[in-house]
Amino acid sequence: MKKLSARRRHPLAAVVVLLLALAATGGLYAAFAPAGKAQADETAQSLAIEEGQKLYAVGCATCHGPSGQGSSDGPSLVGVGAAAVDFQVSTGRMPAQQPGAQVPRKKNIYTQAQIDQLAAYIASLGAGPAVPSEKQYDPAGADVARGGVLFRNNCAQCHNFTGEGGALTYGKYAPNLEGVEPKHIYEAMLTGPQNMPSFPDSTMPEKEKKDIIAYLKTVNGDESASPGGLKLGGLGPVSEGLFGWVFGLGALIAVAVWVAAHTAKAKKS
Repeated sequence: MKKLSARRRHPLAAVVVLLLALAATGGLYAAFAPAGKAQADETAQSLAIEEGQKLYAVGCATCHGPSGQGSSDGPSLVGVGAAAVDFQVSTGRMPAQQPGAQVPRKKNIYTQAQIDQLAAYIASLGAGPAVPSEKQYDPAGADVARGGVLFRNNCAQCHNFTGEGGALTYGKYAPNLEGVEPKHIYEAMLTGPQNMPSFPDSTMPEKEKKDIIAYLKTVNGDESASPGGLKLGGLGPVSEGLFGWVFGLGALIAVAVWVAAHTAKAKKS
C-alpha cells in the first residue's frame, strides 16, 4: 500500500503539464509566426528593390549614374526618398525627355506598380521622405481660409495667388497647380522638386499642407467663379481694365501726336 501511495501523482500535476504544453505551443507560435511574416515582408521588399533596380538601369542610370550617385547630366538620388520618385515619375517629369532649364510635366510611361518598385530601390540607397498616405493629403475637413494665408505667404511669389503659375529666371517657371492631384501637391511640398524649396513636417506640419491643398482645390474648383469677367493670371478680373489702359491710352497718345504734327504744319503754312 505504501508503494502505491508513493507512486500516486499529485492532483495538480495534470494541470501543470497542460499549462506547460500550452506555454510551449504559444512560445513556438510567438517565435515562428511573426518571424515568418517578417521574413515574407522582407522578401517582398527585396523583390521590389531588385525589380526597381532593373527599371532604374534602363530608364534612369544614363543621367543619374549606375548607382544613383549622380552625374553631370543628373543630380544624385541618394537620400531623396520614395516620395520624390513617386512625384517625378507619376507626373511624367522623369525620365526626362530632353535636358533643359526645367523638366515639364508629360504623360507617364510607368504603371503604379513599377513606380513603387523604382521608389523602393531609390529609398534603399538612403533615407528620405516616404510616399504619403491618403490620410495625410486628403483635404476633407481642412481650413481653407488658413490654407489661403499659408499659400500667399509661402507659395504665391512663384505660383501666383491662385496657383496659376508664373515665370522665373533663366527659362525656369513655376507650374500651374490647377488640376494637380492632392498627393502630388503634398509630395512637392515635402520634397521640393526642381526650383521649389522643400517644406518638411518640421517646417510645415501635415495639417498646414492639407490646408493649402484644400485652398487650391477650392479656388480652382468649378464652383469658384470670377464675377468680373476674364481674370489675368489670378490677379483678379482686371483684363478689361488692362485692355483699356494699353489700347485706349495708346490710341490717345497716337491722336495727340497726330494733332500736334498737323498743328505744326498749319502754323508753317
